[in-house]
Amino acid sequence: MFTNKTIIVTGASHGIGKSIATHFATEGARVIGLDIQAVELKDVEYRKCDVGNFDEVISVFQKIHEEYGAIHALINNAGISNFKSIWEVDEKEWDSVLNTNLKSVFICSREAARYMTEDIRSIINMTSTRAFMSEPNTETYSASKGGIYALTHSLAATFSEQGIRVNSIAPGWIHTGEPEDLRDVDHQQHWSGRVGNPADVARACLFLSNPQNSFISGECLNIDGGMTRKMIYEH
Repeated sequence: MFTNKTIIVTGASHGIGKSIATHFATEGARVIGLDIQAVELKDVEYRKCDVGNFDEVISVFQKIHEEYGAIHALINNAGISNFKSIWEVDEKEWDSVLNTNLKSVFICSREAARYMTEDIRSIINMTSTRAFMSEPNTETYSASKGGIYALTHSLAATFSEQGIRVNSIAPGWIHTGEPEDLRDVDHQQHWSGRVGNPADVARACLFLSNPQNSFISGECLNIDGGMTRKMIYEH
Protein backbone atom coordinates (compact mmCIF):
# COMPACT_ATOMS: atom_id res chain seq x y z
CA MET A 1 0.00 0.00 0.00
CA PHE A 2 2.71 2.49 1.00
CA THR A 3 5.71 0.94 -0.76
CA ASN A 4 7.88 3.67 -2.29
CA LYS A 5 5.29 6.34 -1.45
CA THR A 6 6.64 9.62 -0.11
CA ILE A 7 5.35 10.23 3.41
CA ILE A 8 6.38 13.34 5.35
CA VAL A 9 6.18 13.40 9.16
CA THR A 10 6.85 16.59 11.09
CA GLY A 11 8.29 16.36 14.60
CA ALA A 12 9.65 12.88 13.86
CA SER A 13 12.63 12.91 16.22
CA HIS A 14 10.84 11.54 19.29
CA GLY A 15 7.57 10.45 20.86
CA ILE A 16 4.47 10.07 18.70
CA GLY A 17 6.20 11.39 15.57
CA LYS A 18 9.00 8.85 15.91
CA SER A 19 6.48 6.02 16.13
CA ILE A 20 4.51 7.31 13.14
CA ALA A 21 7.65 7.54 11.01
CA THR A 22 8.74 4.05 12.06
CA HIS A 23 5.37 2.50 11.26
CA PHE A 24 5.26 4.00 7.76
CA ALA A 25 8.87 2.94 7.11
CA THR A 26 7.97 -0.61 8.14
CA GLU A 27 5.27 -0.54 5.47
CA GLY A 28 7.92 0.26 2.84
CA ALA A 29 7.26 3.97 2.50
CA ARG A 30 9.89 6.59 1.74
CA VAL A 31 9.60 8.50 5.00
CA ILE A 32 11.02 11.98 5.41
CA GLY A 33 11.13 13.42 8.91
CA LEU A 34 11.09 17.18 9.35
CA ASP A 35 12.38 18.48 12.67
CA ILE A 36 14.78 20.97 14.20
CA GLN A 37 16.32 18.02 16.06
CA ALA A 38 18.03 15.19 14.21
CA VAL A 39 15.81 12.24 13.30
CA GLU A 40 17.92 9.17 13.95
CA LEU A 41 15.78 6.33 12.65
CA LYS A 42 16.60 3.50 10.29
CA ASP A 43 14.98 3.95 6.88
CA VAL A 44 13.82 7.49 7.70
CA GLU A 45 15.39 10.44 5.92
CA TYR A 46 15.97 13.57 7.98
CA ARG A 47 15.52 17.13 6.75
CA LYS A 48 16.18 19.95 9.19
CA CYS A 49 13.30 22.40 9.12
CA ASP A 50 11.59 24.87 11.43
CA VAL A 51 8.06 23.95 10.41
CA GLY A 52 6.72 27.23 11.80
CA ASN A 53 8.81 29.22 9.31
CA PHE A 54 7.16 29.84 5.94
CA ASP A 55 10.40 30.23 3.97
CA GLU A 56 11.99 27.05 5.35
CA VAL A 57 8.87 24.98 4.74
CA ILE A 58 8.38 26.24 1.18
CA SER A 59 12.02 25.46 0.41
CA VAL A 60 12.14 21.97 1.92
CA PHE A 61 8.90 20.81 0.27
CA GLN A 62 10.07 22.11 -3.10
CA LYS A 63 13.35 20.20 -2.73
CA ILE A 64 11.55 17.01 -1.74
CA HIS A 65 9.36 17.32 -4.82
CA GLU A 66 12.36 17.95 -7.08
CA GLU A 67 14.10 14.84 -5.75
CA TYR A 68 11.20 12.40 -5.44
CA GLY A 69 8.25 13.76 -7.40
CA ALA A 70 4.77 13.55 -5.90
CA ILE A 71 4.15 13.76 -2.17
CA HIS A 72 1.62 11.16 -1.10
CA ALA A 73 0.86 11.88 2.55
CA LEU A 74 1.69 14.39 5.25
CA ILE A 75 1.37 13.92 9.00
CA ASN A 76 1.51 17.26 10.82
CA ASN A 77 2.70 16.06 14.20
CA ALA A 78 5.20 18.72 15.36
CA GLY A 79 4.19 20.37 18.59
CA ILE A 80 5.39 21.85 21.84
CA SER A 81 3.69 22.58 25.16
CA ASN A 82 4.54 24.94 27.96
CA PHE A 83 1.94 24.81 30.72
CA LYS A 84 2.26 27.72 33.11
CA SER A 85 0.19 30.34 34.87
CA ILE A 86 -1.73 32.60 32.50
CA TRP A 87 -0.19 35.56 34.33
CA GLU A 88 3.31 34.44 33.39
CA VAL A 89 2.86 33.83 29.65
CA ASP A 90 4.72 36.39 27.57
CA GLU A 91 4.37 37.20 23.89
CA LYS A 92 7.45 35.21 22.88
CA GLU A 93 6.07 32.05 24.49
CA TRP A 94 2.62 32.56 22.96
CA ASP A 95 4.10 33.03 19.48
CA SER A 96 6.43 30.06 19.87
CA VAL A 97 3.64 27.62 20.71
CA LEU A 98 1.21 28.95 18.09
CA ASN A 99 3.88 29.03 15.38
CA THR A 100 5.15 25.52 16.04
CA ASN A 101 1.79 23.87 16.62
CA LEU A 102 -0.70 25.76 14.46
CA LYS A 103 1.03 27.87 11.84
CA SER A 104 3.05 24.82 10.85
CA VAL A 105 -0.11 22.89 9.99
CA PHE A 106 -1.24 25.62 7.63
CA ILE A 107 2.01 26.12 5.76
CA CYS A 108 3.08 22.45 5.64
CA SER A 109 -0.36 21.40 4.40
CA ARG A 110 -0.41 24.07 1.71
CA GLU A 111 3.05 23.20 0.41
CA ALA A 112 2.44 19.45 0.51
CA ALA A 113 -0.84 19.91 -1.36
CA ARG A 114 1.01 21.57 -4.25
CA TYR A 115 2.69 18.25 -4.96
CA MET A 116 -0.05 15.75 -4.11
CA THR A 117 -0.68 14.67 -7.68
CA GLU A 118 -0.87 10.89 -7.22
CA ASP A 119 -2.80 8.36 -5.15
CA ILE A 120 -3.25 8.40 -1.35
CA ARG A 121 -3.39 12.24 -1.09
CA SER A 122 -3.83 12.33 2.67
CA ILE A 123 -3.08 14.96 5.31
CA ILE A 124 -3.39 14.13 9.00
CA ASN A 125 -3.12 16.81 11.67
CA MET A 126 -2.32 16.10 15.30
CA THR A 127 -4.73 18.01 17.50
CA SER A 128 -5.50 16.97 21.10
CA THR A 129 -8.39 16.18 23.40
CA ARG A 130 -7.40 19.51 24.96
CA ALA A 131 -9.14 21.09 21.96
CA PHE A 132 -12.42 20.07 23.66
CA MET A 133 -11.66 19.92 27.39
CA SER A 134 -9.21 21.68 29.68
CA GLU A 135 -7.23 21.94 32.88
CA PRO A 136 -6.15 25.32 34.26
CA ASN A 137 -3.12 27.12 32.83
CA THR A 138 -3.07 25.41 29.44
CA GLU A 139 -4.18 28.39 27.32
CA THR A 140 -1.41 28.49 24.70
CA TYR A 141 -1.50 24.77 24.00
CA SER A 142 -5.30 24.56 24.01
CA ALA A 143 -5.58 27.52 21.64
CA SER A 144 -3.17 25.92 19.20
CA LYS A 145 -4.90 22.52 19.30
CA GLY A 146 -8.37 24.02 18.98
CA GLY A 147 -7.09 25.92 15.96
CA ILE A 148 -5.81 22.71 14.41
CA TYR A 149 -9.22 21.09 14.87
CA ALA A 150 -10.93 23.93 13.00
CA LEU A 151 -8.20 24.25 10.40
CA THR A 152 -8.58 20.56 9.56
CA HIS A 153 -12.15 20.80 8.31
CA SER A 154 -11.36 24.07 6.52
CA LEU A 155 -8.46 22.44 4.67
CA ALA A 156 -10.63 19.40 3.92
CA ALA A 157 -13.13 21.66 2.20
CA THR A 158 -10.52 23.58 0.21
CA PHE A 159 -8.41 20.59 -0.85
CA SER A 160 -11.39 18.38 -1.75
CA GLU A 161 -11.23 19.86 -5.25
CA GLN A 162 -7.81 18.20 -5.60
CA GLY A 163 -8.96 14.89 -4.18
CA ILE A 164 -6.96 15.44 -1.00
CA ARG A 165 -8.42 14.18 2.26
CA VAL A 166 -7.65 16.02 5.49
CA ASN A 167 -8.35 14.52 8.92
CA SER A 168 -7.14 15.04 12.45
CA ILE A 169 -6.32 12.82 15.41
CA ALA A 170 -6.90 13.95 18.98
CA PRO A 171 -4.71 11.92 21.33
CA GLY A 172 -5.48 11.81 25.01
CA TRP A 173 -2.90 10.55 27.50
CA ILE A 174 -0.16 9.03 25.35
CA HIS A 175 2.79 7.93 27.46
CA THR A 176 6.16 8.32 25.76
CA GLY A 177 8.34 7.45 28.74
CA GLU A 178 9.10 4.22 30.55
CA PRO A 179 6.15 1.89 31.33
CA GLU A 180 7.17 1.60 34.97
CA ASP A 181 6.61 5.33 35.42
CA LEU A 182 2.85 4.73 35.28
CA ARG A 183 0.70 3.75 38.28
CA ASP A 184 -2.22 1.32 38.32
CA VAL A 185 -4.61 4.23 38.92
CA ASP A 186 -3.34 5.87 35.73
CA HIS A 187 -4.42 2.85 33.71
CA GLN A 188 -7.61 2.08 35.62
CA GLN A 189 -9.18 5.51 35.08
CA HIS A 190 -9.40 4.77 31.33
CA TRP A 191 -12.28 2.71 29.93
CA SER A 192 -9.67 0.95 27.83
CA GLY A 193 -7.94 -0.21 31.00
CA ARG A 194 -4.63 1.37 30.06
CA VAL A 195 -2.85 4.59 29.19
CA GLY A 196 -2.15 5.04 25.48
CA ASN A 197 1.19 4.67 23.73
CA PRO A 198 2.58 6.21 20.51
CA ALA A 199 1.85 3.10 18.47
CA ASP A 200 -1.89 3.61 19.08
CA VAL A 201 -1.65 6.90 17.19
CA ALA A 202 0.71 5.57 14.52
CA ARG A 203 -1.68 2.75 13.57
CA ALA A 204 -4.48 5.28 13.21
CA CYS A 205 -2.33 7.29 10.80
CA LEU A 206 -1.88 4.19 8.64
CA PHE A 207 -5.65 3.66 8.68
CA LEU A 208 -6.58 7.23 7.78
CA SER A 209 -3.94 7.38 5.02
CA ASN A 210 -5.18 4.19 3.37
CA PRO A 211 -7.05 5.07 0.14
CA GLN A 212 -9.55 2.31 0.93
CA ASN A 213 -10.82 4.68 3.62
CA SER A 214 -11.38 7.52 1.17
CA PHE A 215 -14.88 8.25 2.53
CA ILE A 216 -13.32 9.75 5.67
CA SER A 217 -12.46 13.43 5.38
CA GLY A 218 -12.78 16.47 7.63
CA GLU A 219 -13.07 14.14 10.62
CA CYS A 220 -11.37 14.07 14.02
CA LEU A 221 -10.55 10.71 15.60
CA ASN A 222 -10.23 10.73 19.38
CA ILE A 223 -7.67 8.24 20.68
CA ASP A 224 -8.03 8.58 24.43
CA GLY A 225 -9.21 5.36 26.01
CA GLY A 226 -12.69 6.84 26.34
CA MET A 227 -11.74 9.73 28.60
CA THR A 228 -13.53 12.48 26.67
CA ARG A 229 -16.78 10.52 27.00
CA LYS A 230 -16.38 9.70 30.67
CA MET A 231 -18.41 11.52 33.31
CA ILE A 232 -16.26 12.07 36.37
CA TYR A 233 -17.97 12.84 39.68
CA GLU A 234 -16.63 12.51 43.20
CA HIS A 235 -19.06 10.49 45.34
